[in-house]
This record gives sequence, C-alpha cells and structure tokens, in this order.
Amino acid sequence: MKYQPNFPELFTKNRERFVKSMQKNSIAIFVSNDELPVNGDALYPFKQNSDLFWLSGITQEDSMVILFPDNPDPKYKEVLVLVRPNELKEKWDGKRLRRNEAQEISGINTIVWLDSLEGLLQPWIHLSDTIYLDTNENDRKASLIQTREYRFVEEIKSRYPLHHYQRTARIMKELRAIKTPQEIELIQQAIDITNNTFHRLLKFIKPGVKEYEIEAEIYHSFLSQKSTGPAYGSIIASGDRARTLHYVSNNDECKDGELVLMDFGAEYGSYCADLTRTVPVNGKFTRRQKTIYNACLHLHDYAKSLLKPGITIVDYTEKVGEEATQQFLKIGLLKKSDLKNEDPENRAYRKYLYHGISHHLGIDVHDLGTRTEPIKAGMVLTVEPGIYIEEEKMGVRIENNIWITRNGNKDLMAKIPITVEEIEALMKN
Repeated sequence: MKYQPNFPELFTKNRERFVKSMQKNSIAIFVSNDELPVNGDALYPFKQNSDLFWLSGITQEDSMVILFPDNPDPKYKEVLVLVRPNELKEKWDGKRLRRNEAQEISGINTIVWLDSLEGLLQPWIHLSDTIYLDTNENDRKASLIQTREYRFVEEIKSRYPLHHYQRTARIMKELRAIKTPQEIELIQQAIDITNNTFHRLLKFIKPGVKEYEIEAEIYHSFLSQKSTGPAYGSIIASGDRARTLHYVSNNDECKDGELVLMDFGAEYGSYCADLTRTVPVNGKFTRRQKTIYNACLHLHDYAKSLLKPGITIVDYTEKVGEEATQQFLKIGLLKKSDLKNEDPENRAYRKYLYHGISHHLGIDVHDLGTRTEPIKAGMVLTVEPGIYIEEEKMGVRIENNIWITRNGNKDLMAKIPITVEEIEALMKN
C-alpha cells in the first residue's frame, strides 16, 4: 500500500452516522463497482464505489457492506462481504484481503465470504421491513450504462417485491458532504503532495516543454510521495487550449510568451485534492497577462470571502457573477452597452466565465453535496473562477480547496503560491 492505512475509527463513525438515519427494522446493502473490460481480457483499473469505501475503507473488488442494526443476532448488525482468498487465483491477480486485514481496515468484526452470503442474506431480508439500496445520484452523472448497483436494485426488488424500499443516496448526499476531522487530514495530505508537485513544476516549466512532459512530472511526483496517483485526468493546457475546460489530451508544446493552465490534484487514501494554477511559460507575465491574472485572483478572493455557512451555491454564484461583471468592465472585456440588453438567463459576463465557481470535494473530485440548500460547516468546496478570452487566445483559472467552518472558512491550500510575484520569483530561482 503506497499510503498509510486509513483510520478504522473513521469508517466506524461513518457507519454510525448512516445507521442513525435508517428507519426502524431496516437493512442497507452496498455493493462494489464493476470491474470493467477494456479489450480482449484486459480490465480498466478498478475504482471502488465511493459510498462503500466511505463506510468501510475497503478498495477491493466484489465487496459488499450490509448494515442491519435491528438484527436479532448482534453478530450480524454490520457485515463486510469479501471474495474468499484463492491461492491459485492470487498467483495471477495478486493477494486478496484476509479476515484480520479487512477487520483492521474497516473496523467491522464480522466478515462473510461472498460464496456463503446467500444463505444468510435471505433470512436477514425476511426479518426486515425496509431495504435501503445504493445508487449513483451525483447531479453531474451523465452515463446511461447500467452499473452493478442498478442491476442489484433490479435483482433485489424482483426477489422481494413486497418490501418497502428507500434510497441510500438521499442520506449519503447529506452525510458525505460534511467532512470529519480525519477526512480533512486525508484531504490535507493530498493537498500537501499537490503543493510539493506544484513547486517542482515551477522549476521545470520553460519554453519548448511539452504539455505531456509536465503531466509526466506530476505523475512521477505524486507516486514518489505515496499518492495513489492523480485524483482525475490532469489538464495541462497552454495558450488558446486553456479555454477548453476539460482539455486532457496534453499533446502540444508550451511556447514562449504563452500561459499554461494546470488543473491537477493528488489522490491520497482515496481522498482528492483539486488545484488550478496558471503560470507564464517563460517565467514572466506580460502586462496584459498580469492584468487578467490579477482580475481572476480578485474574483477568487472575493468568492472565498462569501463562502460561509448559510449561503447557497446559487446565491453565491450570483454574487460572484455581479463582481465578475465589474471586473470585466475594468479590464476592457465588457462595455456598459453590453449590460443594457443582457439576457438574464445568459449574463454578459458568461462570455468570459462560462462555468460554475465551486463544487464539493472529497472521495470524489466532484463529491456529493447540495447545490440548492444552505452551505453547512464541515463541507469542503473548491473556489475556481476563470477568465477565458477567445480574442486574445488566453485562459486563466485559479483554484483552491476551502473547508467551511462555523465562523467562515479555512483555505486548505493557503501555503500554495498564488500571486504573480510568488510565481515569478519561484520560476526565476
């Protein structure tokens, strides 16, 4: 394991939080993600179902977590289901968790092998009145592929049609949005790794370097610091390519006089960092680049000042839009005439800032959390305004990760260089 094992008390507390939200005499069943085929007999790297990981810390495929707090047999109030280790299969695919190892990671004492589950699960379901089933209800999800949890929902509902059913997603959206101190520690570790990597990049970037060479430096730096790798596909976009929000081909040359936008973050212990910085390829901002960058940094600081318990992301985005309008007037991107007849549904500033300002962050880089209800203490959100100018073939974005506290917020990336002066000084040295 590249990183240190997570705290079993973290997952024990998470299960306690979930169980408190369950109805009386109910059972909750969580299944792991699919192993997805690429071509031939190859598979994509396995990524655990985030809800199952949040409850158990288990990253192994073909796992299940079953919570039945009113089970008459106390031994089976919480159960972790794993594939039985097979020595022959392990010669091909590697070691699988033993009972004691899984107990140490998850804090769950009762381990059941998958091949013996059927005789236990049916009686448990017969004893329960309500079944909680897990589905991926992240608002950003767009895939139409029927994944394992949806197939499991169909199977259980067809076998037990007279039970009451509830969605775990509604509970998870509330619980996972509020991070515990231990989760903040893991996010901070991912951020610290990302910070070290950014410093490395400032010494590496120069005219003529390829975007993919910068990406390679990121990957090398992450792995050398015990990260499991990038939390998402790194965006390394120089010049006009920085206007493409999810540019991930990273194929071109970074040229003298251009800016390079880098959106990347480490994963540590299955928790994500999400950093964006825009720097001059030759180490020195031009006067115009500095003007645009400082306008973006002003929006970043303004947005950060608004993030407090009680505000909704909708209201927050509206306020940032008002400030963006004023900034774009100052730097010559908008004229007063552009504002007179602007479409309320498509504000004039949207020509140069066409994405949201914040999203929740945690186990997933676009983590679960509300966008319409008031922000609460304990949430972690990104702050990432950008300015994208087609006429000038330029894109600037600045992103930090912010922990919402009772009285305001804490910038978890406060130690990462962000000002023009800091960036130029480090690139010069």
